[in-house]
Amino acid sequence: MNEKVKYWIEMAEYDLETASAMLDSKRYLYVGFMLHQCIEKSLKALFIFVNNENQPPYTHSLLKLAQLSQIYDEMAENHQDLIDILEPLNIEARYPTHKDRLLKELSDTKCRLLLNETEAMFTWINNKLTKAS
Repeated sequence: MNEKVKYWIEMAEYDLETASAMLDSKRYLYVGFMLHQCIEKSLKALFIFVNNENQPPYTHSLLKLAQLSQIYDEMAENHQDLIDILEPLNIEARYPTHKDRLLKELSDTKCRLLLNETEAMFTWINNKLTKAS
C-alpha cells in the first residue's frame, strides 16, 4: 500500500476514534461530522489506490467519491443508505441554522447505530485495499 493511501486510512481511523470520543462526551453533532470524515477519507484512500492517482478529488461528497472509486454499485444497500445519512452531516454540522434540527435527530441511540455502521463500512473499504495490494 503506498504512503498516500496509508495516510488517508490513518486519518480515517483517527476520525473514527474521535467520533467514539465525541459519543462518550455526548457531543452528537460532532459524532455525525466525524463519521462522515472517516468514510470520506477512506474513500479518498480507495480513490487513490483504484485510480493510481497522487491526490483524491477536492470534494466532500461521499456518493461522488464512491462512484469515482468504482465501488458504489457493489456496495451493499446498507452502505449506500449510510452514505445518504452521513452525506449532509458534513455540511450541516458546520452551520448554526442546522444545529438545532440535527441535535434533535442525533440521539445517543442513533449515534451508536451510525458508529457501528460506519465501523463496518470502514472495515469493508479497508479490506478492499488490503486484499488488492
